[in-house]
Amino acid sequence: MTPNTELPVDRNLALFERARRLIPGGVNSPVRAFKAVGGTPRFVQRAQGAYFWDANGQRYIDYIGSWGPMILGHGHPAVLQAVQQAAQEGFSYGAPTEREVELAEVLIELVPSIDMVRLVSSGTEAAMSAIRLARGATGRKKLIKFEGCYHGHADALLVKAGSGLATFGNPTSAGVPPEVVQHTLVLEYNNVAQLEEAFATHGRDIACLMIEPICGNMNFVRASVPFMQRCRELCTHHGALLAFDEVMTGFRVALGGAQSLYAQLIPGFEPDMTVMGKVIGGGMPLAAFGAKRAVMEQLAPLGPVYQAGTLSGNPVATACGLATLQVIRQPGFFEALGQRTQSLVAGLCMAAQQAGVPFCGDSEGGMFGFFLLDSLPHNYPQVMATDGARFNQLFHGLLDRGIYIAPALYEAGFVSAAHSQQDIDDTLDAAGVVFQEIARRYK
Repeated sequence: MTPNTELPVDRNLALFERARRLIPGGVNSPVRAFKAVGGTPRFVQRAQGAYFWDANGQRYIDYIGSWGPMILGHGHPAVLQAVQQAAQEGFSYGAPTEREVELAEVLIELVPSIDMVRLVSSGTEAAMSAIRLARGATGRKKLIKFEGCYHGHADALLVKAGSGLATFGNPTSAGVPPEVVQHTLVLEYNNVAQLEEAFATHGRDIACLMIEPICGNMNFVRASVPFMQRCRELCTHHGALLAFDEVMTGFRVALGGAQSLYAQLIPGFEPDMTVMGKVIGGGMPLAAFGAKRAVMEQLAPLGPVYQAGTLSGNPVATACGLATLQVIRQPGFFEALGQRTQSLVAGLCMAAQQAGVPFCGDSEGGMFGFFLLDSLPHNYPQVMATDGARFNQLFHGLLDRGIYIAPALYEAGFVSAAHSQQDIDDTLDAAGVVFQEIARRYK
């Protein structure tokens, strides 16, 4: 009998080649293409708990969790049951449902800074709508964002910082005319002096300051307490609205979001507006924005600021979100999640230190980040100093050992309630080997 010498087909590669003929870059969101790290994207076949399986049947411990929503892990029984029941009742109506009201009640209960909320379908839509509302409510045009903060791909937010104070934005994407972003001011994250000068110069024209309180698109960078306090003070003094983008941090770093953490450190602190997504949909397309009643009543049909969406408040998505929020409200949930995440980050730091590889990390709740640096960065230029070549070796070394982290240097990671201590231990064992390989290569 002639032995079979044919190599097994790599179905991930075959699917990627097929996809590239039909979809730009072969993916429907750029970071999935592995362009930053090289190699072939993993096409997911199925997921359960803390794991997913690719098209080759290879299992991975998943530290992306759909970029944050899967705080309970994949396929949680209570969530599955809620979604299946809702799907049997109907996919979409284009008319209001009781579940929309129930979800709004839960969000308002858990986030005391908001009195009213509007449900939408994506974080981009929520941030875009919140800015339109801020401008409509204040009668002003300008908005402040910070370099390294990502608020979705709405045109007015696709800008980067230039040199010096309060540089008017330059588009970072083709197809965005300069005049669309002419009212966007881009400042350096955690730079109090620059913030103060921006308000001194433009204060009467600023409608909104939007910020990620813990920036997950610089990997994991916290706004310092003095910086956040000054944001609040200056917005209050000049009549601008302070908007917290909690699409990533909301119900992920704490039950009340990142704003609840700052409220513990800054007396009386709360933002004026909150943008939410990811966890509140439990993996389904659902997001929201909320504020005090006087601001939210400026929205149509009550007020002159128009916003609408065919699939807003989708009955299956709201069922998924409500079931997820019900589980994470259980006593001790975030304490256990936070401890598990801290053990992962501490273990990674120790493994890197033992290998002599520069490394640091931080976490809050079920969100974490790390840098191949000696100390934690505080803004985008410092983040950019991290070592891309070493990260790429770390990424592929872990991937080859069944550990899936973000395929990009500047993206946060996520631990779910489904991750076991054995999952953490297996990850740290793999990381220890990879760090030793990195140390030998860059000796």
